[in-house]
Amino acid sequence: MAVGGIPCDSRKNYAGKFTCKVIFACVVAASGGLIFGYDLGISGGVTSMDPFLQKFFPKVYRKEISVQPSDDQYCKFDNQILTLFTSSLYLAALLSSMTASRITRGLGRKVTMMFGGLLFAFGAIINGFAANLLMLIFGRVLLGFGIGFANQSVPIYLSEIAPFKYRGALNMMFQMSITIGILVANLLNYFTAKIEGGGGWRISLGGAVVPGLIFFVGCFFLSDSPNSLLERNKYEEAKDMLRRIRGIDNVDEEFKDLAKASEAAKLVQSPWRDILSSKYRPQLTFAILIPLFQQLTGMNVFVFYAPVLFKSMGFGNNASLMSALITSIVNSCATLVSIATVDKYGRRTLFLLGGLQMFVCQAVMTISIASKFGSSGSPGQLPLWFSAIVVVAMCVYIAGFAYSWGPLGWLVPSEIFPLEIRSAAQSITVAVNMIFTFAIAQVFTAMLCNLKFGLFIFFAICVVGMSIFIYKLLPETKGVPIEEMTLVWKYHPYWAKFVVDKNSSPVMGKLELII
Repeated sequence: MAVGGIPCDSRKNYAGKFTCKVIFACVVAASGGLIFGYDLGISGGVTSMDPFLQKFFPKVYRKEISVQPSDDQYCKFDNQILTLFTSSLYLAALLSSMTASRITRGLGRKVTMMFGGLLFAFGAIINGFAANLLMLIFGRVLLGFGIGFANQSVPIYLSEIAPFKYRGALNMMFQMSITIGILVANLLNYFTAKIEGGGGWRISLGGAVVPGLIFFVGCFFLSDSPNSLLERNKYEEAKDMLRRIRGIDNVDEEFKDLAKASEAAKLVQSPWRDILSSKYRPQLTFAILIPLFQQLTGMNVFVFYAPVLFKSMGFGNNASLMSALITSIVNSCATLVSIATVDKYGRRTLFLLGGLQMFVCQAVMTISIASKFGSSGSPGQLPLWFSAIVVVAMCVYIAGFAYSWGPLGWLVPSEIFPLEIRSAAQSITVAVNMIFTFAIAQVFTAMLCNLKFGLFIFFAICVVGMSIFIYKLLPETKGVPIEEMTLVWKYHPYWAKFVVDKNSSPVMGKLELII
């Protein structure tokens, strides 16, 4: 039986156990997702708090309180400076991910992750004490640097440390941490919004120091991955680490393949140039398009603008925060489904099922909002049944994302690249993700104002297009050892023509002499 299109006699099956060492390493490393999730959840809630708007965005506040029920609800938060508060972080994360690539390759995954936690904690402190808009944006930039470092290194570390049979589930712990961070942030926003005196937003923003320090301190107790140690010529340490995480003494077969990949990586002097060669075209295509499509689902818009979105629809302040809290609980629970099924049913199945579920829900939301708001954005009094339909549809939509494009958007790019270009490739994945997170965050309120309910149609069309792309071009990668991943392209009917056979590769010829 073939897995991922690869004949059984072409695949390797490394020995090893599912050890406590692996579980501990993956839990600690995956906690890096807390910082990303916390920020996604906290920013939308804070920007819906009146005291925060009064202090930093008085024009938006005056516009909000002056809006009458008959006014266009779609446009009440349309302000580019306000959206810059949210989106500036993602621009900073884009820039830092490029630097993180060099640190990840030169100093290791562990050091890069520690940098991420520390920078995020500093940014949280500055935001918590922000006295003006400049200080607020500077804090956001530091948060972005931290997220860029973490998102670049954590998925790689998880894919390298996990046994190949459980790589999908263990890598998805990163997404699970993101959803937990979102949930904690929304819960905190709900309570801080009620604090007398209007200073609750400082607790929400400053509270980001907690996940930052959890991640930073936790990394002290980690060892680097065998792949990273080999990359830095620490052969004995790498083999010893491999024995400990696999729970057996004889790891010769897996270590030999890791060492071979490491030597091939050292022969590549410029991974940023080599990644553009035709033999890496299949992987590069997915490293760019998967994070792009992940953003075009519209999920991050709903996460960090959920309170603003609900408030724009006429929900009260507390009701909007409660709705955001409910959707974040759904997000966390649905991610557990992905962890339990990804290594059983595969990546393609979850991608396609999630896409179908999101499309149906977006259609329901479009019809509901269009029937109530029309193009004028004047809802009058919102009935309970309407609120229930919108919240339920959004919850089911979020569940579809949470078991498919959410975790798989980080898993698949982190597992498909060979070691020699893995760090550079992950930087591209993070960069594309952050570019479009920044772009969509920056233009969302303007899109809502101009497209109105058509915004949901836009995202629905994107979901259809990207599902077709996955169906036609993504090979199945479940159950394939990370150092054997090139075989999924070799046996794919479309991508095979781009892959250079190892036996004819001059690099591999030199490598055989080294090994």
